[in-house]
Amino acid sequence: MAGKVRELTSADFNATIAAGVTLVDFWAPWCGPCRAQLPILETVAAAVGETAAIAKVNVDAEPELAARFGVQSIPTLILFQEGKAVRQFVGVQQAHTLRTAVEAYAGVAR
Repeated sequence: MAGKVRELTSADFNATIAAGVTLVDFWAPWCGPCRAQLPILETVAAAVGETAAIAKVNVDAEPELAARFGVQSIPTLILFQEGKAVRQFVGVQQAHTLRTAVEAYAGVAR
């Protein structure tokens, strides 16, 4: 699954974020900025490869996950390390910003 943006549901969310570094985009299909964020996420996923998992959660389909992490605006991106939220971004983020954060938490030397 390296290099791909994975769609998460409540069924596989906890297992996915449990180990390593995972960047999760909370989004909705009707959200214009969210649609703009997707190709940026795909770029980040390709750049970080197996260093981290890149995933997304549709807040319309999984409202309990959005509520669990206090997501009030979308897109909201949350970076998890070993199952714990360590950083949050609100609004469209550039690839460099996300990649730098992912690599910092994954311990990748630049």
